[in-house]
Amino acid sequence: MLSLTACIDDEVSTSSSDLLTFSTDTVAFDTVITRQGSPTKQFLVYNKGKKSLNISSIRVAGESKGHFFLNVDGVKGDEFHDIEVRGNDSIYVFVESLLDPTNQDEPEYLEDNIEFVTNGVTQKVAVTAWGQDVIILNDTTLAEPTHLTAGKPYLVYGTLTVDTLIHVTIDPGATLLFHDKASMLVKGRLTARGTQDKPITLRGDRLDHVVGEIGYDIMSGQWDGVYFNYGSYGNELAHVIMRGSYSGMQVFSYDMNHRSLYMLNCVLHNSTFLNLLGVNAWIDAEGTELSDAGVVVADFLGGKLNFTNCTLANYYLFAAIEGPILNLETEYEDGTVAPFQGSFNNCIFYGNTSELNMSHLDNVGIYMRNCLFKSSGEDDDFFINCVWDADPKFYTEREKYIFDYRLHDGSDAIARGDRSLCPATARYDRYGQDRFASEGHDLGAYVWVPEPVE
Repeated sequence: MLSLTACIDDEVSTSSSDLLTFSTDTVAFDTVITRQGSPTKQFLVYNKGKKSLNISSIRVAGESKGHFFLNVDGVKGDEFHDIEVRGNDSIYVFVESLLDPTNQDEPEYLEDNIEFVTNGVTQKVAVTAWGQDVIILNDTTLAEPTHLTAGKPYLVYGTLTVDTLIHVTIDPGATLLFHDKASMLVKGRLTARGTQDKPITLRGDRLDHVVGEIGYDIMSGQWDGVYFNYGSYGNELAHVIMRGSYSGMQVFSYDMNHRSLYMLNCVLHNSTFLNLLGVNAWIDAEGTELSDAGVVVADFLGGKLNFTNCTLANYYLFAAIEGPILNLETEYEDGTVAPFQGSFNNCIFYGNTSELNMSHLDNVGIYMRNCLFKSSGEDDDFFINCVWDADPKFYTEREKYIFDYRLHDGSDAIARGDRSLCPATARYDRYGQDRFASEGHDLGAYVWVPEPVE
């Protein structure tokens, strides 16, 4: 005990040359929703000298209209005094932010400093954030025709409901942020027509990073999903990017002779359960990407399905994939037949799981024309001019958290499609590339663009 005690030097240095060092020079909060508490950031304060240091003051300078709060030695506040750090030791400083409204649509950059005064010397660690004002919708029912605009993002708590017989329009460039377990329920009709330059975004409300430079964009299960209820017909989505949900987009219908949903150049990405569910529904999709789900990418119980130049892919990150990419159920719970009709044309089915829950489509009512499959197989009356045992060579690199389903040079999807199966509405892909510009017609949601020669 005497020997151990002798090793600890409790002498406090008063020299201005003995200073602190920090694990970072900037604490960056990315985008923080104003009036909402932020995640907690942390950094280490080191005393690399042999003698103890007394930090006479730790405080937030208060140089911006943002509010940043500290936690030092388990105590919260914005100013602390006489904090001792022993020689060759360190302390943690935790930082949180609660930002005032910026009164503008776009994020505002806010910067402050955490000041440390030791032996008369002031040292600083910068703290930054982008403050974003939002319009809060808390268990809101839209009971009259409504436009959701492209100004401030909407932050949804609970359920955002489009009431029966009500038509709601989402403008190009609009963003809907959904809090944990929040959802959208469409009983009436939804029109969400974004553009290439101004897509519409549906995503979770975590705008920061999971770790390092990896953003919450890669995380599934951040919010519930979007539901089109029985009796909701005529819904149209274009250039809508939906990601990070649990249940994906689900479409329920009494009558598959009335179109429930049309999608053009949309992305339904990264769901814990599935990306798209249809129950007895008429769904048309063109140039649309359905990607990455823990159970199944697309699941249909009966329905009228017309999918053209779509990419259905699964490289789900967070668990072993439980089901196929496409699941077609031909019986209702009571054992009666769930009828199908329609086709998948110029589509890609590829990923780390099987493509289809059945080995043949005899008597199902669904045709696959000029589609690419990872599996080996042969054409028949229902698989027509398909590309088997093939590789689309996506840009996706799962281990690097890159999920990009465009086509590399040498892709087996290049020029393997049938242009006559592609309507003029799908001429341009989500990036504005012209499907009709070359002699061949590429498969999937994205037109192949040759890689530049180095």
